Amino acid sequence: MADTLIKLAEQRRTFYALNKDLPISKERVVEIVKAFTLSTPSSFNSQTTRVLVLFGDEHDKLWDAAGEILKSIVSADQWESTSARINGFKAGAGTVLFFVEQEGVNAMQTAFAAYADKFPGWADQSAGMQQLLTWTAFVAEGLGANLQHYSPLIDQKVADEWKIPAGWKLNAQLVFGGRAGEAGPKEFKPVDERVKVAGL
Repeated sequence: MADTLIKLAEQRRTFYALNKDLPISKERVVEIVKAFTLSTPSSFNSQTTRVLVLFGDEHDKLWDAAGEILKSIVSADQWESTSARINGFKAGAGTVLFFVEQEGVNAMQTAFAAYADKFPGWADQSAGMQQLLTWTAFVAEGLGANLQHYSPLIDQKVADEWKIPAGWKLNAQLVFGGRAGEAGPKEFKPVDERVKVAGL
């Protein structure tokens, strides 16, 4: 039923207040990630999405590193708010890092030259779909989560620390954990200004 999917999409929210108390097992988190890695569509069935899941100390290590990198580039008056934001991510239980496998994209560009300029965008679309599906499933299971984009600042640190293959390009980071607060209010622009219909 489409109404079930609509309800799940409506429930998918950004939760910034997180803690390390997961309402589901780590194994269930990995099961969800693997399921959507397999089932997310991709152009020409290229299957270019890749994922790294970090729990516990490995998750903390990521956000400690991000904090160190940011501290070296943000101004002193910005650091307090930046530090608080990073510590909020670290307070969660884990992070799912989403990548696009560039060698696969390059292979598609070579094999289907007429669409060569489209494949990078299509790969990002596939990554976005996987992120949305994973995020929605996490919230449906009672987790809190928020999606972050700290590339390219953290790319090299991630690659070095977790031995990421050279062809994996970091796309986004989904921070998750137990809910330590509620999602904030959400305002919508008028839907009739955003959707056009013809032939009804």
